[in-house]
Amino acid sequence: MVIMLPGAAVNHANFANIIHDISLLHSLGVRLVLVHGARQQIDRRLGDKSIDSQFHRGMRITDQGSLQCILEAVGSVRLKIEAALSTGLPNSPMHNAHIKVRSGNIVTAMPSGIIDGIDLQYTGQVRKIDVDALQEMIHNNAIALVSPVGYSLTGELFNLTYTDVATQIAIDLKADKLIALTKAHGIVDEKGVMQRQLTLLQCEKLLLKKETTDSHFSLKACYKACDQGVTRAQIVSYTEDGAIIKELFSRDGFGTMVHRDSYETIRRARFDDVGGIIELLTPLEEMGILVRRSRERLEQEIEHFTVMEKDGMIVSCAALYPFKQKNTGELACVATHPDYKNQGKAAKLLMHIEKQAHKLSIKQLFVLTTQTAHWFLEQGFKPTNIQTLPEEKQAPYNYHRNSKVFVKALD
Repeated sequence: MVIMLPGAAVNHANFANIIHDISLLHSLGVRLVLVHGARQQIDRRLGDKSIDSQFHRGMRITDQGSLQCILEAVGSVRLKIEAALSTGLPNSPMHNAHIKVRSGNIVTAMPSGIIDGIDLQYTGQVRKIDVDALQEMIHNNAIALVSPVGYSLTGELFNLTYTDVATQIAIDLKADKLIALTKAHGIVDEKGVMQRQLTLLQCEKLLLKKETTDSHFSLKACYKACDQGVTRAQIVSYTEDGAIIKELFSRDGFGTMVHRDSYETIRRARFDDVGGIIELLTPLEEMGILVRRSRERLEQEIEHFTVMEKDGMIVSCAALYPFKQKNTGELACVATHPDYKNQGKAAKLLMHIEKQAHKLSIKQLFVLTTQTAHWFLEQGFKPTNIQTLPEEKQAPYNYHRNSKVFVKALD
């Protein structure tokens, strides 16, 4: 289980109770990774030194002058958490807890670089998580404590967003749960109604609003984690005594739960899905319906694929390749397992792809096909000619295959 603990929670009066909840989970045998933030503490240190901090797209621009303040703030928060987890006074919930806390250079980072012409300098993003080190810590009955700082291969330090660190750890560790602590008691919809459960599709609708609140960033983290394989993610308040325990061990919960449908899920493909995708594509390639793709090519292009998974099995797949020219995108590799033909799986997957295309500002989808023209016509595609394709797609067109071209305008 990965727990996201913002710096504001460490400063809150309820912090001791949060530590008690974490101690209880640890005593029950839950293997825990605790990822903390420090934004509130960083703001205070920068303010004390009259350093003005700038933000871009919700990320702090970290220059050399502010980096030292950030490292000091992060270090102070980590030490405070370690001290709290080390208490064991009689007549307290931590009596004889003897919790081991371990940390280290878990996160390899790389610079975020220049975004919209703005150099973020020492603000970075996660490059790699040392999963083996984390596994060693938690399997030796320790709580892994991870700070929002990453180390580059060149020995530099980078300021990271703790939500990004926690999300990537949950995904790479294949965690059972991601718990995001926020000030709010959960996620509310546009009518102000508290949402106890959210599917990934419902999350997508709520995330269309580009908010900069902690709740929004937490929801975004939970959505990404579940979309990439984590089964459940919970958003609970750090202001409420016992919120984590109430959420996990009560029937109705106490915050907001984001979940994947374990029976049938549509999600972005991962590297370990390549084998399942090949099983779907190979029969169609052998029949000449699809152009053959090597495993190496699929591995390189896996980020373009979306899959439908049912009980752990890939039953349908499709790929979306964006083209800057004309704001177009290519729909490719649409395939469904023979056992699930004529059940609307591909059409459902297409709807998901169209939503992805909308987020990428794609105005038109095109597809090349030799034997499935009728299906695409049924999905709203219209025939067109090769000249309507982006120039970079026209050049490699295989006239021997003589594929038909269809387009669909997106709203």
